[in-house]
Amino acid sequence: MAHDELTVAVLGPGGTGGLLAALLSRAGHRVVCLAGEETADTLRTAGIGVRSERFGDFTARVEADTTLREPVDACVVAVKHTSLDAALDRVPPAALGDGLVVPLLNGVEHPATLRTRYRPDRVAPAVIRVESTRVAPGVIEHGSPFAEVDLTGDGVPRERLDALAEAFTAAGPTTRVLPDESAALWAKMSFLAPFALLTTRHGLPLGDVRTKYREELTALVEETAEVSAACGGPADPAVALARYDSFPPAMKSSMQRDAEAGRPLELDAIGGALLRAAERHCVRVPVTARLVRELRDAGH
Repeated sequence: MAHDELTVAVLGPGGTGGLLAALLSRAGHRVVCLAGEETADTLRTAGIGVRSERFGDFTARVEADTTLREPVDACVVAVKHTSLDAALDRVPPAALGDGLVVPLLNGVEHPATLRTRYRPDRVAPAVIRVESTRVAPGVIEHGSPFAEVDLTGDGVPRERLDALAEAFTAAGPTTRVLPDESAALWAKMSFLAPFALLTTRHGLPLGDVRTKYREELTALVEETAEVSAACGGPADPAVALARYDSFPPAMKSSMQRDAEAGRPLELDAIGGALLRAAERHCVRVPVTARLVRELRDAGH
């Protein structure tokens, strides 16, 4: 992987994938977006338009196709967990070659799934902290004042991770390489799960959840921290609560946005995975179990 111009495929150029694709393209990298035929046609013709206070308003030209047809330095996997299996058909292992597979998916169980399909030492999970939404094919609204990436990967050569992190940071999102994959994934999970489950269950943005349902939020954060600690992740509820308090009050979780739009929820990838980890480590999580059950009973 070169340290200057990279060729990066982006599987799922939606809110997060589209933002990264546009930023990388603007920074001079070759970007190939992988999507359905209609979306691919739109991107080939019009590019990706971004509206962002942090990065400015701009349009970036990208290549687009329905399937990866040549080796790339990295393939960013930015689809929802609910559509992962079908989407991976667009990235044949033979076509990928020696490229890194960089999943930005929510949850903690997907790296193992990807390693059954691609070279285990080329799967480099990443965690991204951003609020970014696709409002139309090729049109991205980046609403958060931040975009931060943690890149990791047990067994992945460090120089490959460093080169990609350098490219991401130069393009816009502050990116760091972390040595412990499990800790990195649980650091996000321990923050995301309470946020996603509560905003979706109550249909309210973060500001209302952290005031009206403070006791429930605190209990959920404590449960999640205990599971995270058992899995080798961070375990400080006070830090998590302080982060929630620092975020914009109108912020919504991606799960909540999916619920509002009538799309399938990543309930199993987030809530289900948390319950399975709790069971493996004999951690009691009654509030989590109730919320997941209520969301499932509501048809999610």
